[in-house]
Amino acid sequence: MSGEQSIREIGRSGVRASAVGLGTWAIGGWMWGGTDEAESIAAIQASLDAGVTLIDTAPAYGLGRSEEIVGKAVAGRRDRAVIATKCGLVWHTQEGSHFFDQDGKPVHRHLGRDSIIHEVEQSLRRLGTDYIDLYITHWQDATTPIEETVAALEALRQAGKIRAIGASNVGRSELEQYIATGSLDAIQERFSMIDRGIEADLLPLTIANGVSTLSYSSLALGLLSGTIGPGRVFPGDDQRRDNPRFSVANRRKAEEFAAAIRPVAERHGASIAQVAIAWTLARPGVTFALCGARNPAQALDNARAGTLRLGPEDLAAIDAAIAAKLANMDG
Repeated sequence: MSGEQSIREIGRSGVRASAVGLGTWAIGGWMWGGTDEAESIAAIQASLDAGVTLIDTAPAYGLGRSEEIVGKAVAGRRDRAVIATKCGLVWHTQEGSHFFDQDGKPVHRHLGRDSIIHEVEQSLRRLGTDYIDLYITHWQDATTPIEETVAALEALRQAGKIRAIGASNVGRSELEQYIATGSLDAIQERFSMIDRGIEADLLPLTIANGVSTLSYSSLALGLLSGTIGPGRVFPGDDQRRDNPRFSVANRRKAEEFAAAIRPVAERHGASIAQVAIAWTLARPGVTFALCGARNPAQALDNARAGTLRLGPEDLAAIDAAIAAKLANMDG
């Protein structure tokens, strides 16, 4: 494995970031069995040192905890980071529609103008910065017209508080509405070797309209990392504990898949996780791959995927292994 980090533009915004991004949901602790702040800060700083500039966070990750940790980690090196954060999952108002409870607080989906203006200031404060590189609507709000939401985001861009506009967890109709505004730079969607629905549904639209795609859960919550075997136990509130996707049978399939692509990994001096991330970045329309890390070792492993270039024979071998080993995963 050799070469520099792959750098790509976010839509037509002029903002450029590393193709591999650090996802910080786990760093917020919620649904991941807690968090170690010092380890988390070290993971973010190790990512930046390895050339991973894209750091993805959200207020909902630990009710602001993840953003605060990101803010501490980038203090003094803000110019090296391309920060993506989100709006639309709120606990300061009961407007919109109830989505879930976190730490006893009801969280609502709401993307009204006044709420977004409130949220961006809170995120800027927690992150310790005066601008956000990519601001993303986290989940969509059926009670607010997309035109109103985008108008608020565009006003923030004109004010210099955000540099690019994104939307996450969209359906095809919602994506069409966002594209029609002319303001959309990126979408962020779940995508991995075992979650490929957007290839037929959304990616043709994004490719045609110059919209970038950030994949999240690029390693399927770690299932495709090559490190989660059938005997793994998930503690506390770790969401994987009761997730059917993480059944013993599925973990055996993932183990067999890892064995099948190990020759590709060895040929490049790479880990299984790095091969899975590089495959993701080679998919047409996938611009960035977000990968979680909770310590420097994980962060560096993910970062190296951004320097891995898979050839046609590698990709063909991986696709064959996906078809043979990962088909019909429940969950």
